[in-house]
Amino acid sequence: MPDLFFFGTLCHVPLLETVIGHDLSGISLSEAAFPDHQIHWATGHAFPLLVKAEGQQAVGLLARGLSDADVARLVYYEEVFNFDLIWTEVVEDGVSRRVQMFWPPESGHAPGAVFRLEDWAPKWGDINTRAAVEVMRHQPCKTAAEVGAIYGMIHVRAAAFVAAQRETPVLGPSGMRRAHVESRDISIPYANFFAMEERHLRFRRFDGSLSAEVDRAIFMSGDAALVLPYDPVRDRVLLVEQVRMGPLARGDHGPWQLEPIAGRVDPGEAPEEAARREAQEEAGLTLTDLQEIHQGYPSPGASSEFFYTYLGLADLPDEAARLGGVDGEHEDIKGHVFGFATVMAMLDRGDIRVGPLALALHWLARNRESLRRGA
Repeated sequence: MPDLFFFGTLCHVPLLETVIGHDLSGISLSEAAFPDHQIHWATGHAFPLLVKAEGQQAVGLLARGLSDADVARLVYYEEVFNFDLIWTEVVEDGVSRRVQMFWPPESGHAPGAVFRLEDWAPKWGDINTRAAVEVMRHQPCKTAAEVGAIYGMIHVRAAAFVAAQRETPVLGPSGMRRAHVESRDISIPYANFFAMEERHLRFRRFDGSLSAEVDRAIFMSGDAALVLPYDPVRDRVLLVEQVRMGPLARGDHGPWQLEPIAGRVDPGEAPEEAARREAQEEAGLTLTDLQEIHQGYPSPGASSEFFYTYLGLADLPDEAARLGGVDGEHEDIKGHVFGFATVMAMLDRGDIRVGPLALALHWLARNRESLRRGA
């Protein structure tokens, strides 16, 4: 096989190993440069651009010893991002060499600062490597173009996975942890905005034995930030109403549900930032403060979804009840302002059927007096 030159994120060895499916045994990497070009950040994004720059050099890695299977996996991965494999020349130790490299598409993104892998890796290396795990699992059943169309949500799921790895473990009384589960086979029979993962696994039983192999399906999502806006001066909350697919699929006559403001946590975004952003997008609200209510799983039996739930202090006059949502995401959201007594009466009557909202309202009831004293 010909030598292959990498100039961007594939220079991150864990990502490269994930894409080819094994470690670098038998493969050598050396520094080389693509002349008359420079690597810059794409402004506002987490990936680099290759920019024409006379007299400059785009420094990367030259890989030797890749197998046909390795290259096939690399081609699939890079086609997800519309890269083409081309022949070109790079310079290694002052000598021009004929090699292949993946050529980026015309993106229209504005170049930012000069890209350095050591700046990118601490924030994005683990996330992109985890995203590559899902990308390569799709290889047997999806085209690269199909995976490219859903890569944004693959990246969201990867960011959630990495966030979980970096958290301080919260273990049950038994002390058992992830290492006590043996996942023997993992497949993704469905993936779009959400994904369905199927696992064949065995787990440690409470009596110390190992379970029989079981087949489990998991609804895969990213992390989400939820916020209940509260005005402690007027003693009001704001809830949002929109059509929801869960109640619709269940056969509920009322698929329009009242909820807290909510939205996914984007890769590289802190949950608090997501909460403030969603408050602005869904209700036009600027939150003056955030207080954490809870972090956890709304349905751990079959879903990876993880919620960061907050109370957001805000000014809620009558006109705060407005229409909102992001047009590009087909959101149609109506805000409603309720007095505290009214909303708690709704909760007592069973008019509120969304668990995270009930949790947030109970937290507010317990902390309301101190919030009002501090207003």
